[in-house]
Amino acid sequence: MLKLVGGLVFAVLLTVFSLGTVQQGLQDIKKAWTHWTYYDVRDMRRSVAIMPQKVSNRAPDSLTVPTTGWGDRLSEDALTNDRDAATRGLVNPVASDDSSIARGSRIYIRMCVPCHGTDMAGDGPVAAQFMPPPDLHAEVTRNRTDGYIFSYIRHGGVVMPRYGQSVTAHEAWDVINYIRSQQKANPR
Repeated sequence: MLKLVGGLVFAVLLTVFSLGTVQQGLQDIKKAWTHWTYYDVRDMRRSVAIMPQKVSNRAPDSLTVPTTGWGDRLSEDALTNDRDAATRGLVNPVASDDSSIARGSRIYIRMCVPCHGTDMAGDGPVAAQFMPPPDLHAEVTRNRTDGYIFSYIRHGGVVMPRYGQSVTAHEAWDVINYIRSQQKANPR
């Protein structure tokens, strides 16, 4: 009896996995047993990388991924050579009202406090291990234009990394409104 059952199982498996099978149903069974499910594109160059440290995966805004180059005002060479001249035309389009300052405060706490610290003195926990960032209440930062600070947030600087993928343009302007409100409230 055991030989009969074993022979029957062998005959079914031979039928299912045989090359001469032309029936679609048996082909699907064969594929289900012999092929693992993988993505169509399995190489690292063409697959999408999801960064686990991201809180949300949203599509980048129009200022993050340029489709026609960096544009006239924010060319890569201009940012590295003379950021003041490159950002002279950038004006804060977001009104500095209470809601913008509150949004900027939340974003500042989440993204900026590790380096700049809670009182904006450049004494955050990460800054102790690296070159400290500038004091955001200092006169040098006060004299910078909003466009200059915007370009530093979005495109990075000498020590500061780019946050263009993590912070949208509108959020960057909210952070600038928050920084300006703190500079007015707490002058040093």
